[in-house]
Amino acid sequence: MIYSFLEMSRAALLPWRAAANMTRRSLRNPLNPAGETLAGRAMAASADLFESLTRQYGKPAWALDPLVVEGHTIPVEIEAVWSKPFCNLLHFKRDAAALARARGVKRAGLNDPKVLLVAPMSGHFATLLRGTVEAFLPDADVYITDWSDARMVALHEGRFDLEDYTLYVRQMITAIGQGVHVVAVCQPGPPALAAISLMAQDADPMRPASMVFMGSPIDARKSPTVPNKLAEERPYSWFRDNLIQTVPVIYPGGLRRVYPGFLQLTGFINMNYERHVDAHYRYFNQLIDGDGDSADRHRAFYDEYLAVMDLTEEFYLQTIHDVFQEHKLARGLFTVQGRPVRPDAITDIALMTVEGENDDISGIGQTQAAHTLCTGIPDAMRLDHVQPEVGHYGVFNGRRFREEIAPKMKAFMAEHRGRGR
Repeated sequence: MIYSFLEMSRAALLPWRAAANMTRRSLRNPLNPAGETLAGRAMAASADLFESLTRQYGKPAWALDPLVVEGHTIPVEIEAVWSKPFCNLLHFKRDAAALARARGVKRAGLNDPKVLLVAPMSGHFATLLRGTVEAFLPDADVYITDWSDARMVALHEGRFDLEDYTLYVRQMITAIGQGVHVVAVCQPGPPALAAISLMAQDADPMRPASMVFMGSPIDARKSPTVPNKLAEERPYSWFRDNLIQTVPVIYPGGLRRVYPGFLQLTGFINMNYERHVDAHYRYFNQLIDGDGDSADRHRAFYDEYLAVMDLTEEFYLQTIHDVFQEHKLARGLFTVQGRPVRPDAITDIALMTVEGENDDISGIGQTQAAHTLCTGIPDAMRLDHVQPEVGHYGVFNGRRFREEIAPKMKAFMAEHRGRGR
């Protein structure tokens, strides 16, 4: 019902959005003298703000910054190398010949590490990791999981739950090939660790060289945050009865039961409501003052932040139950297709954990718990890093990530490349 009401509201706002767009374009026309007055700038800013707050944000484009190596621009092609209904595995294919020329080496001598970024399936699209991709592209052969918006997946494609997610991760690791370094950002920590554990249990020759978990709820009992407490305080039935909606038939996934992205976004915004209000107030004043650079940064952030995707009912509810209420992986109770998952079976895959000092989503200790579970990994193949003065987003993006966290990750991968093979 809420989903359908939202779609009707969007339709009802279309004439108002058209009027707002016409107003701001008219007032920003250099031939319109009214646009240079304070009243004109304020009216244009109001129209711009109204348009941005009522827009339906679609899946963002990758729009990566140009890859420059040693002063040479390297072409990058994004291609899907593995595909299933709920995910595409994207490869950021760099021009090998151009990269070799830039480095002054033979093409066969590149031998860059393969890095799989397992993006979170928790409301936002994989493009949220754009900065993470850009940080690794100069030195690595980068792949990323591009999870599908559930409202765009037809019902006949079937279900998709947490176990399916785990199996998808294993299949993608296998598709990339030996020696890959797996980086799980936030939500995928538990299923990625489960997938790698199963590969270790099977002595799978395609198991990765290393695994890095960043701000992940491996054990959500450690330093519980507001989202963790909400999941524990509310019964499972509350999430099932209050947060699951039916996709309207105007979408390809019509009639699929989902946890809508707009509900998750509402939760994110409410956690820092005043901060978002202040940001939009500053944006309004930046538009009036003609501060185009600051306004563009605001738009770039919120174009990404407000673009959200739906999660299937079964994936969301199983995650709530298994990860945040029953803590199955941490308690040794997690299973996939009836098979117990045993992180202690991992013996030759290096482990790194990264946490943010001010993370309000995954508290300190939740990611470090991977070290406690993976008892078979030698100490020489472990690294735990807590980054000072960053929150959840800063763990995988921003200046401190680029300058401090990413270099440590690259050094860790270089040290443990191919170990145990």
